[in-house]
Amino acid sequence: MNEQAFFGLSAYHFAMMLVGVGVIAAFWLPRFLSGREPAASALLILFGIAIHWAMPDVWRALDPREVPKLWEVASELAVIVALFGTGIRIDDLAHYRRWRPTVRLLAAAMPLTIAAVALMGWAFAGMTLAGAILLGAVLAPTDPVLAGEVQVGPPTEGDEQPVRFTLTTEAGLNDGLAFPFVYLGLLLGSSGFSAAMLGEWLLVDVFYRIAVGVLGGAAIGWLLARVLFVIPRGNVLADTASGVLSIAGVLFCYGATELAEGYGFIACFVAGIVLRRVEAEHEFHGRLHSFNEAIELALTALLLLLVGATFPRLFGILDWAHAGIALGLIFLVRPIAGWVGLARTGLAARERLFVAFYGIRGVGSIYYLAYAGSHLELVNEGQLWATILLTILLSTIVHGFTAGPIVDHVAKRRAR
Repeated sequence: MNEQAFFGLSAYHFAMMLVGVGVIAAFWLPRFLSGREPAASALLILFGIAIHWAMPDVWRALDPREVPKLWEVASELAVIVALFGTGIRIDDLAHYRRWRPTVRLLAAAMPLTIAAVALMGWAFAGMTLAGAILLGAVLAPTDPVLAGEVQVGPPTEGDEQPVRFTLTTEAGLNDGLAFPFVYLGLLLGSSGFSAAMLGEWLLVDVFYRIAVGVLGGAAIGWLLARVLFVIPRGNVLADTASGVLSIAGVLFCYGATELAEGYGFIACFVAGIVLRRVEAEHEFHGRLHSFNEAIELALTALLLLLVGATFPRLFGILDWAHAGIALGLIFLVRPIAGWVGLARTGLAARERLFVAFYGIRGVGSIYYLAYAGSHLELVNEGQLWATILLTILLSTIVHGFTAGPIVDHVAKRRAR
């Protein structure tokens, strides 16, 4: 026997052990302090930072500046799974007035957020117009992955008071609706501004891609519903099939819509909503959601550990201007833009304030910056990544540890 190989320390296996321990501890430790479902996102990032300190050389190969495609694919999968699951969760679409706050957040608050972040990037961080718009678009969308505490419950369980409904539907749609502004930043960075470029952007990246995303998602959701609940009569898949079909549906929907040059993020959310409308009370929706949520949580946990393990490498190049952008977004820009956007929507003052403040940032921002990094040579890319990761860390701490109790308080006040 080779004695040198016996009990040899494999960095790969040691990293696997630390990742497993980190995920278990992030979900287990909060239960000593709270009886609620634990808000583990911030702890996952902090454990990732600890793993980096334990094994700094292992994570050098995963630097997002060097392998943006890895980050793009991993975050893309997490987002599309979350968006489809978000659509399935929505029980009640009975009245268009329920959507008024959502529409205002998408049509007013999100563009205001993009503009404000772009202005900060241009004025304080010395960014070009293209880079500033790109940063605004990357940071603008709220996150369907990390916002479980403030969203509606699983299918058929209700719990859809206006605050939860608004934050759920906003997170379901603004990931896709931020994409045109990402494309605008990339176009400005590669070819500069011209009337022809602006016209093409409006025609293709705004109108065409959004329309294909909505129509494609609706068509695929309708088709999936027929396969699962209608055909063949008397022996439908929903009566016996596994929830793994949710992932198959996500991949089919996203791939088909992207092949048609539409926004797959929008399509996955719309497909989930349309699918849910068929046999809306069927217990199979619960199975779809449970399997979908398990995959979503697994992907998210690994991504957040990766965020933490990478953050110390980027923290050293983070300057005060970019750190100020992250702080300004969390504590000023989103609350103000949300408050303005929600004016005269019928929400009570406390509800309006809560929705305005709890615009949780997360995996969607990782995807957009990784996508941009794999399609364009970015200036000061390290500082952009450091800004994104700091924003996610701040959001998981500030929002993650406070959202659950506060949204329960708001709901109880409305019930009374």
